[in-house]
Amino acid sequence: MKTFPRTLIAWLALTTIASAAKPPNIVYYFIDDLGWTDVSFMGSKYYETPHVDRLAREGMKFMSAYSNAPNCAPSRACLMSGQYGPRHGVFTVANSDRGKAAFRKLIPIKNKTVLADKFVTIAESLKAAGYVTATMGKWHLGEDPTTQGFDVNIAGKQWGGPAGGGYHSPYNYPNLVNRKKGEYLTDRLGTEACKFIEANKEKPFFLYLTHYAVHTPIQGKADLTAKYKKKKPVGGHNNPAYAAMVESMDDSIGAVQATLKRLKLDDNTIVIFFADNGGHAGVTSNAPLRGSKGMLYEGGIREPLAIKWPGVTKPGSTCHEPVIAVDFYPTLLEIAGAKRPKNYLLDGVSLTPLLRDASASLGRDALHWHFPCYLQGYLLRHGPFRTTPAAAIRMGDWKLIEFFEDGKLELYNLKNDLSEKNDLAKKMPAKTKELHTAMLKWRRETSAPVPTEKNPQYDPKAVFKPRIRK
Repeated sequence: MKTFPRTLIAWLALTTIASAAKPPNIVYYFIDDLGWTDVSFMGSKYYETPHVDRLAREGMKFMSAYSNAPNCAPSRACLMSGQYGPRHGVFTVANSDRGKAAFRKLIPIKNKTVLADKFVTIAESLKAAGYVTATMGKWHLGEDPTTQGFDVNIAGKQWGGPAGGGYHSPYNYPNLVNRKKGEYLTDRLGTEACKFIEANKEKPFFLYLTHYAVHTPIQGKADLTAKYKKKKPVGGHNNPAYAAMVESMDDSIGAVQATLKRLKLDDNTIVIFFADNGGHAGVTSNAPLRGSKGMLYEGGIREPLAIKWPGVTKPGSTCHEPVIAVDFYPTLLEIAGAKRPKNYLLDGVSLTPLLRDASASLGRDALHWHFPCYLQGYLLRHGPFRTTPAAAIRMGDWKLIEFFEDGKLELYNLKNDLSEKNDLAKKMPAKTKELHTAMLKWRRETSAPVPTEKNPQYDPKAVFKPRIRK
């Protein structure tokens, strides 16, 4: 009988084990309208998020993480497609000419509300690599996410908020029907996520738990709301019902994390916690950031981000490198060992160098935002609009915003002025020109449309009469 050296036998054994090793599972928590400091690990002393905090302690937190847009649908379209907004045309939610016509100086760029089938979603790429894929919760990019790479869809459709206007059953979602009173949607989505993990524990899976929470309407569970009514407001956080919604979101994540641990899957699962845009100014404070949901100031686009990649991310580490949501697509493909779609452009870069070393640099020139739309205001301080058509760029510590109605440029040094209080555009014309030149170059490369047509309904004499909400 032929014999083999022990070293060869050992090598063959290791090779067999390696080839049979299951690719890492991926769990992506995507929270709706969560502000930068609306979790404890980012500084809140009012909201309680122990499960998310543990995730951050066990992994890496990012201090300069950005969504691709200041509101829901476009940030999701960029995440799923891996491309900046000008390439897919989903710029805002619903129509782009929101607010009263008399106050709009320009005709905004028309908006698309569905992510076209020609875009290869991250779910499609992972599915092609052998992953079972599931979306639980908000989709907001068309009628049916199962046509764009998801094997399982629970409660996802075109809706931007909870169907029927609320978080408490009875409700009727795709594959999620409950006609009895009392069940809480956030809890149920967490339960469904745990069931999915249990059913697919032997396969690599991609779970996209995309909560409707903490989007309006603000409806917390009664017992949790009562709990926060007894707490003292801290740092502008003082809404008990919203705090209850935040805690329920955290509880659902705790349930999923516990399921991963119970099934001994946690050591082979990369977990990402992120949000789609800044906090709603009517219910939370984004301080020290300026602005809120619907604006290109930091409060509208800077998000809490924590990533846990067992064996790779250093527990308790902090990364200050600017990152943006289009980076997740190439990151997850690399981690999963999946191929990039052939002849398909990805605008982001892989974050794996940062996950291995928080002090690393991605060597990227800039991050970009393009929002050629109007969003009406909802607070007295907003005036007629939260934002008029605008664009932004971040290069290093510097950020430039251009407003298309009048061409106004605003320049901020985020390292020294996180709250964007000191506009340096006039004081530093060379730096302003440098960033604006880079912005214009990116616009040409992406064919980003800029509104220039005058609005014939614009009335310079129109008087804004805000509705005072009591």
